[in-house]
Amino acid sequence: MNITTVNPKGLYDPTMNGYSHVVRISDASSTIYIAGQEGEHLDGLLPASLTQQVENAFNNLALAITAAGGRFHNTAKLTTYVVNHDETKLSAITENIVRVFRPHLPAQTLVPVPRLALDGMLFEVDAIVRLFDA
Repeated sequence: MNITTVNPKGLYDPTMNGYSHVVRISDASSTIYIAGQEGEHLDGLLPASLTQQVENAFNNLALAITAAGGRFHNTAKLTTYVVNHDETKLSAITENIVRVFRPHLPAQTLVPVPRLALDGMLFEVDAIVRLFDA
């Protein structure tokens, strides 16, 4: 499998914000869809801070990717959901994407939302992962 990130000339360079504009996947592969991962701990408790929820959510996503037989560089697409988003929240998200995925930065969409499934939940991330079929 060959995953190539593309940041076309004519669009700004998004790598400093933790994502790529386009991810192209070539060759036979399986597609893995990972449900939204939230910032809760294993016991189901949510930290109060957005920063801690984001870090936990990306750690949870990493566990899910690995459990599916994938590696971080197999991730093609992320969708992040942020409660009451404003630009002050971007750094926590970007830092964690870069921590988990660099140098391969998947395509990403950030969706501001008024709330998520549980009271106190501030962040959620889902992913599409492609795996080579041997």
